[in-house]
Amino acid sequence: MLDYLIVGSGLAGISFAEIALKNNKTILIVDNKSQNSSRVAGGLYNPVILKRFSEVWKAQEQLVQMNEFYDQIEEKLQEKFNFKMPVLRKFFSIEEQNNWFSASDKINLAPFLSTKLITKKYNSIDSPYDYGEVLHTGYVKTSLLLDTYREYLLKNNLLLEDSFHSSFLEVLDKGIQYKNIQARHIIFAEGFGMQKNPYFNYLPLDGTKGELFIIKAPKLNLDVIVNTSVFILPLGGNLFKVGATYNWHDKTDAPTEEGKQELLDRIKEIITCDFEIIKHFGGVRPTVADRRPLLGTHEVYKSLHILNGLGTRGVMLGPSMAKALYDHIENNIPLNREADIKRFHKRYLKSLNYDRP
Repeated sequence: MLDYLIVGSGLAGISFAEIALKNNKTILIVDNKSQNSSRVAGGLYNPVILKRFSEVWKAQEQLVQMNEFYDQIEEKLQEKFNFKMPVLRKFFSIEEQNNWFSASDKINLAPFLSTKLITKKYNSIDSPYDYGEVLHTGYVKTSLLLDTYREYLLKNNLLLEDSFHSSFLEVLDKGIQYKNIQARHIIFAEGFGMQKNPYFNYLPLDGTKGELFIIKAPKLNLDVIVNTSVFILPLGGNLFKVGATYNWHDKTDAPTEEGKQELLDRIKEIITCDFEIIKHFGGVRPTVADRRPLLGTHEVYKSLHILNGLGTRGVMLGPSMAKALYDHIENNIPLNREADIKRFHKRYLKSLNYDRP
């Protein structure tokens, strides 16, 4: 009997897999690559929500665990995934500068917002009001990470490349059986695919589609990530990743003309040089209305667990949330109440047609 059967090999799935393996647990991942939000993600990590100048939920804790996780996985797989790089917030007015400095005076934001204006001028970007620098930022090459980890799983017979069909799942007295596989626990890390999960589809996962570009801009000489209405991330070789859009209605991965035009308009607000679109892609982020992850154990079936709802911050959230769920299962450590799916207890009861909690 395995310790863990894990459904999904995105950032959530591999984060849990790696923590389980580190603790000498036996695992098997089932995945068919149907959910691609982790693969096409921007990969940025940033402890500040720049639109509102507010701290990302539990940012300090997430950064510590994230860096430890990626350091270990880089050493294990002998590949570089985590690239530390400044994020510069371009200011459009004196008022925005003042808002930045007001935010940097707050105790929770002071470790993340530099109080020194960045006055450097970058080719093809007009910046009369300069930039603010966010500290402890960078990006993870998510596609490379997932592909490399997938190779590792295949080499060690830890991956079943197949679609997961819940109709074949049987809950046992102590564990589960899926086809010919028995495990003590099953972890559902399916991303937006959770919508089809009969055990957890009562949870309010409302996917948000995002579209991104890879552009080629030889005259754009950037060694930092610039963040305004979109981010511009240098990839080397005059290539840049640019994104992202937010669409709450379209739940498909297909790039759209609407998304393309929105990105084009926003890019042209920031850079003045010519550029070429090399690639246009999209994915549906697993988002939740209250902006908190979905962690926990099924109300009735105690061998069934969920790790989902990482939204736009899977790179930061994945390692810490996976560890929290692992510690909850193995050591009975309570989950953070803001992330625990118990906060949706009434929705669960309603899904059973109960009239009252």
